[in-house]
Amino acid sequence: MERILFGDNQFFAVNHLSDEKSRARAIKFKDNSAIINVLDDMYDSGIHTFMCTTHDRIFDVCEHLRNNPEKYCDFKIFPCMPYAHKYANAVTELGITGTLKQYIPGNLIEAFTRGGLALAKNDYVSLMELLVDVEMKMFKGILTPAIFIQNVMTDLLLGLGMSDILVAYAKYVKEKYKAEPGFITMNLPMLLNVLEKGGIENPLICTSINKIGFRMSGGIEIYEKTLRERKFQAIAMQVFAAGAIPPKEALEYVCRLKGVDSILFGASSRQHIIQTKELIKNLSI
Repeated sequence: MERILFGDNQFFAVNHLSDEKSRARAIKFKDNSAIINVLDDMYDSGIHTFMCTTHDRIFDVCEHLRNNPEKYCDFKIFPCMPYAHKYANAVTELGITGTLKQYIPGNLIEAFTRGGLALAKNDYVSLMELLVDVEMKMFKGILTPAIFIQNVMTDLLLGLGMSDILVAYAKYVKEKYKAEPGFITMNLPMLLNVLEKGGIENPLICTSINKIGFRMSGGIEIYEKTLRERKFQAIAMQVFAAGAIPPKEALEYVCRLKGVDSILFGASSRQHIIQTKELIKNLSI
């Protein structure tokens, strides 16, 4: 696991505090070439892991990587799934059948049968496996050493008490894709309890960790205690609290925390990538 990971929120107009910044980013990254240019800056700076949603436009990024294997020989992607908006938009544009044809891998009739039987039997584990296969289709031929389930799904399953799906997800990813199963959450303590009870040792968890407790369910103190005392692989995200904390101040806090293995951040320019990387490097010494 690299100390520094690069995220994709900036590419898809995601800003949790500012609509104005979201609009500006949407304009800046309206063309895929702009995304690829920033990823080249990331890669050239020595950061080789891109953690991203399964947004439609990521397919074009993967195509670019596949078409240039020598240039990106050590380029790794950590897919984060599912990306619900993708399916909603596709149904609107293509209809249900068109969406299935576009996203379901392999034989459509077989997929219909598999999904239909799973629904009829309330077999949510089989449905989960089918959806993972659908999302992983775009990453064929790309290095994906870890595969994450998005917080919207992780925390929904936690709330519904369906921890068996999370455990089955971890097993499926390991067996089928030979990858480390990862979990994104806004409730670190609760998730870790569930995973440990399910027999998942030293789980890979990406969660909000920042100085002001932004999106940290339970509060800063319990997160710091969990990091100090419990065994898991921690990726800190939202370290800048959507821009509410100045970069140096934010990174000073996260880098000094015992138990934080990796830091995930996003940036829109080469300058910001290099500045953030150097700050993390210097503050981690």
